Amino acid sequence: MDDAGRTNLPQQIIGANDLIAVSVYDAPELTRTVRVESDGVIRLPLLKKSIEAAGLLPKDLEAGITDSLKEEEILVDPIVKVTVVEYYSRPISVAGAVRRPLTFQATGNVTLLEALSRAEGLSPDAGQEILVSRPEEPVRRIPVRALIDAADKDMNLRLYGGEEIRVPEAGKIYVVGNVRKPGAFPVRDSSDTSVLKLLALAEGLAPYAAKLAYIYRRVPDGSKNEIEIALDSIMKRKSPDVPLHADDILYIPDNTGRRSTMAALEKLLLLTGTVGAAAIYGTTVR
Repeated sequence: MDDAGRTNLPQQIIGANDLIAVSVYDAPELTRTVRVESDGVIRLPLLKKSIEAAGLLPKDLEAGITDSLKEEEILVDPIVKVTVVEYYSRPISVAGAVRRPLTFQATGNVTLLEALSRAEGLSPDAGQEILVSRPEEPVRRIPVRALIDAADKDMNLRLYGGEEIRVPEAGKIYVVGNVRKPGAFPVRDSSDTSVLKLLALAEGLAPYAAKLAYIYRRVPDGSKNEIEIALDSIMKRKSPDVPLHADDILYIPDNTGRRSTMAALEKLLLLTGTVGAAAIYGTTVR
């Protein structure tokens, strides 16, 4: 079966680069597939003038072709059928912390959840927001918990094509020094992230850990802030646990009294695959 005989896709407005099939009854010379040009028109043999297609539904384009055939006196009473073979004008892109970033065409009823499903879901590094951009509209921020956990229908946006969906990675906290498993750990809930919880993720302290630890935190003016914490007291429950923020570096020295320079910490971050954070803190510990 040729393209002209294919089943029509769900009817949506035709756009530039869409591939359509035009069938004119008893006129094989006019029956063919044609791609909508970049300026939104199509051109058919025997017709002198191009025909506007972009912005029309298939049934509206059928009427336009019929009128053109009559006006140029090619056929007296043409019967025209237009079907859409492939949509190319309604892309939806899904990028960021998903398992399979992709771009696909919006045909039929497409929702945000369906788009994420086509991308095979969120990756383990996904943050707590999904950003949806539409032409000439402000970016929508969709909370992951509301969309997926709470199944809030208002968060499951209808997509029409032209959207860019980006899933930012979760912020990370970097743990280096005398712990059993240094590394970068994603921040799932900033209100529930603390020194003790990060030490648990780092599988606990290594032997000979110091009684004091340090948090390196970038402050709004761009400078680096060093926060000393009484690690031994926290571990013994004599001092309250200390909250941590995304992009913090938690450094636990050994008990010799020597502290690594930031250059040494950068090497540790490099070994754990988190050198990107070290670039933020490009100074030496005093």
